[in-house]
Amino acid sequence: MVRRAAGIAAVALLAAAGLRAEVDSATADRFAKLALACLDREYPNKPEQVLEGASDVQPPRAFHPAFYGCYDWHSSVHGHWMLVRLLHAAPSVASADRIRAGLDAHFTDQAIAAETKYLDSPAARTFERPYGWAWTLRLAADLAAADDAESKAWRAHVKPLEDTVVQHLHDYLPRLTLPVRSGVHPNTAFALALALDYARAVGRPDLEKILISRASFYYGQDRGCPLAYEPSGEDFLSPCLAEADLMRRVLTPREYGRWLKRFLPQVAAHKTFPLTPVTVTDPTDPKLVHWDGLNLSRAWMLKGIAQGLPPSDARRPVLLKAAAAHEAAGLARVSSGDYAGEHWLASFAVYLLTQP
Repeated sequence: MVRRAAGIAAVALLAAAGLRAEVDSATADRFAKLALACLDREYPNKPEQVLEGASDVQPPRAFHPAFYGCYDWHSSVHGHWMLVRLLHAAPSVASADRIRAGLDAHFTDQAIAAETKYLDSPAARTFERPYGWAWTLRLAADLAAADDAESKAWRAHVKPLEDTVVQHLHDYLPRLTLPVRSGVHPNTAFALALALDYARAVGRPDLEKILISRASFYYGQDRGCPLAYEPSGEDFLSPCLAEADLMRRVLTPREYGRWLKRFLPQVAAHKTFPLTPVTVTDPTDPKLVHWDGLNLSRAWMLKGIAQGLPPSDARRPVLLKAAAAHEAAGLARVSSGDYAGEHWLASFAVYLLTQP
């Protein structure tokens, strides 16, 4: 009875946070096990450190005692986020005890203090900017949304790193005079979207104000995004859709409908969406497997774009049909059978299945 009550409470908290739970316990457990398998797996590892001397040649765990697993720092961060999300989206997940033990081991004052110290060092000025920063804030937002004692304790431990990322965004965005429009980690629009969700979720109007201002400055006058040029060969984000998914967070539905008509006129001109799901030719290649993630991120962005339009807008069915096709293609590839994809794709799947 206690466990059932806790489960009901967790689902209620998820709803209160504006999230949806569309992941059954078996699927949640399959996804969770992918993250748990790499949480403490230090190698293979793709570090992003700037080495300033021989003393900096150390194992990843020495630099990042909280987020050293899952191949790279940002994948570790969103792997931790996924585990937090699954505890609340699927409270009866079989691996719940393993999840809690893993988060307890990694979310310690000492580990997060080391992560914060590294992020504040001069050599790390561009470290994980802005993708890893954005996922750190998404993690913090989920911890803040929960009302259980464990999540409150984890949030307290993570808070110094969270605050450091917020300060870095305050410092960085006014100096970024043009957005980065790539389909991989440096993409500005994707990071601003996650950061804006965070600012609203935890009540940081100072950050929200600068994010809205910079989004409007970067993208408010954009026209005719070249969907025909997408995707590039290693994309896991759509530059056009990431921008459109951000701007639906910034504009009212009527304003957004007009902006989207100028930005993606292709949607109004066709009964079918111009982009179709992509196929990975080699799931063992860490760059080529990005396309499996692209199908997932396109799906959630297409849903978000449709959500941002007025309910009667004729573009919504076109967008949602395309989202469903990409969702089916992406979810079929989460368990790719190779670490190149399996260390991160489940996070994208869970984000897709549990976002509003």
